[in-house]
Amino acid sequence: MTQLRKGSFIKKAKDISMAGALALAVLSGVGLTSCSSGDDEAEYSYEETTYGKGIRSHISEVSPGEFKIVSEESVPVDSSAAIVSYLDGHKDTLNPTAAKALIDQEIRTNSNVGHHSGLSTMLLYGGMGYFLGRNSGNSYMNNYRQDPNRSRGFYASSGAWASSRNAVQAVDASRSVRTVTTRPSGGRKGFFGRSSGRSGG
Repeated sequence: MTQLRKGSFIKKAKDISMAGALALAVLSGVGLTSCSSGDDEAEYSYEETTYGKGIRSHISEVSPGEFKIVSEESVPVDSSAAIVSYLDGHKDTLNPTAAKALIDQEIRTNSNVGHHSGLSTMLLYGGMGYFLGRNSGNSYMNNYRQDPNRSRGFYASSGAWASSRNAVQAVDASRSVRTVTTRPSGGRKGFFGRSSGRSGG
């Protein structure tokens, strides 16, 4: 019969007990996570706001680097854009992402936002800025738009201003709010990924 030295036996017993304790700790942790009734039953609700209408702005360069808003109209939300006509005859179409980038650059680099007639000012104070500001992630833009009459001077005519008011009203009228309720992605699944409820057949 093979004899084990006393020290060797104690070392092996110690290794076994440590491995067992570690396995127990791991399984206990998983069990607590998967069986926590608080996590399983937690849910929360929030309001989701969407708009069916957007804005299309027509902006013209009237002198080098100076712009005016010629007209604005409501369009399907995915057709929102700013169409910019330049003195040299070429045109650019800016989607909301491109328009937001120009507005953000203006806010970052200009301490007197809105005190000039550059393109970024037309975007911020015109219908495009209004449309972008409806998104909660862009609500900081509304801090610059608190006085709607301030933007009147950025329009080429009173008719252009009136067209903007009509477009804005159409955007407001297309607003839709719904309550969304979510549950944790883990749901009530157990340690081996099986649902605790009965499966459908």
